[in-house]
Amino acid sequence: MKLLQLVFLGLFLSFGAQQTSAQIYRFKTSSLSVMEKDDKGKWKEWSEFGKAELIITLDGTKNRITVNSLEMQLFKIISYGEKISTEYDDTLTFECQNNDGGACTIMIVTRKNQNNRMQFYINYNDVKMVYNIYNVE
Repeated sequence: MKLLQLVFLGLFLSFGAQQTSAQIYRFKTSSLSVMEKDDKGKWKEWSEFGKAELIITLDGTKNRITVNSLEMQLFKIISYGEKISTEYDDTLTFECQNNDGGACTIMIVTRKNQNNRMQFYINYNDVKMVYNIYNVE
């Protein structure tokens, strides 16, 4: 009887532990705004949003984010942050490294109080970019 239980437990664990693959998420951007630091190290105002239609891909399997702009931006995901939810926003954070090895933080923010508008932030020490995005099916 004990042998039968062990066999059953082994089969259950082997079926339950099958590999699952991370999903790939695609977003389309509609506009872009940029903020830079001035000569004194203080943040300037956000620029006006300008039209920017491109595809952003978050590939959890390959631990990378791709921004398909004129010059492709490829980010290696170094660590995944926890989802932070507040009354107004849901935020997913990723610590990343760009093509040149530069460190940055990428955030995907859903603005709950703005009809669930989604934004994609790329934050460096001296410049920040924000794209308005939506899911691509």
